[in-house]
Amino acid sequence: MDALFLVVSFVVILLGAELFTNGIEWFGHKLELGEGAIGSVLAAIGTALPETMVPFIAIVFGGGLAASEVGIGAILGAPFMLATLAMFVTGSAVWLMRRRRASGTTLAVDPGVVTHDMAYFALAYAIAIGAAFLPVEFEWPRRLIALVLLAIYGRHVWGHLQAEAADHAGLEPLRFHKLDRRAPQHPEPPRLPIVSLQVMFALACIIGGAWAFVQAITDIASGPGVNGTLLALIIAPIATELPETLNSVLWVRRGKDTLALGNITGAMVFQSAIPTSIGLVFAPQIWSVSGAGLAFASAGITFLAAAVVVVPILFGRKLDGRALLVGGLFYLVYVAVVLAALAGGGA
Repeated sequence: MDALFLVVSFVVILLGAELFTNGIEWFGHKLELGEGAIGSVLAAIGTALPETMVPFIAIVFGGGLAASEVGIGAILGAPFMLATLAMFVTGSAVWLMRRRRASGTTLAVDPGVVTHDMAYFALAYAIAIGAAFLPVEFEWPRRLIALVLLAIYGRHVWGHLQAEAADHAGLEPLRFHKLDRRAPQHPEPPRLPIVSLQVMFALACIIGGAWAFVQAITDIASGPGVNGTLLALIIAPIATELPETLNSVLWVRRGKDTLALGNITGAMVFQSAIPTSIGLVFAPQIWSVSGAGLAFASAGITFLAAAVVVVPILFGRKLDGRALLVGGLFYLVYVAVVLAALAGGGA
């Protein structure tokens, strides 16, 4: 029964991702936004909601040390999964679809969008991780850092909103267009209310499907012989990163590489600033390497995986989708570290 529930929830997430990528493009077109604002802001925030709710509920409403530790693990797991597994799946999609793509294995991304995202991610995440090295009793500096992170994210969003509007030629018909009896049909553009309805419906599918997927994985993996730490650090975060990953695969298939990569890099900026602020404000004593060293170890791998994406672009080279496959290797390294720690009795 749990396996069937898992399959159904995955299909719901996939349906939501298909509707969301289509709807958010039209939403950006109606608001005359650039690709950076669409992929790295609107899409990133929308698809980051499922995994953001996990630490928020665990820390703010869960109560107790154990709940806060789960929340901290979820906060650190999100950027790690995006930089490793999500990038790996995106690179795999590029390679598998190379014969159908005009650019082959090369990711035809706007370098300005990617470097903008990665610069703000590196700044925000470095500050957040640096706060974990403060003495445990320093609570108010951690809360002050949370305000700095929120300001950094606000500046990141503002930068994308100032960019020129993207060329939205060749947009696929809005999936809900035929439901709007008051509007002319495609190729005439849909009205904003029906676009908004599709985006909200898609988000409901994504959030609901992700929640159900996590529940199904938890029920399956929490059986006899499955370690709870392994579930919290490795298994559950995979489920919560499905929306970004599926969105990026769909955009890769359509040849919209800036949106595909921007959805991931924009989500990384969001996760490095917003959920970390929640941890710093509501669980300042737990946000410490002394209390969650294994979870914080993932941050170093996250920075290495992010460098694989940004370094070629900084040197003016084209980004090959095959380079993203190294994210899978980074993920396996961390799995090995977790398993070794568990075998040695650590957490």
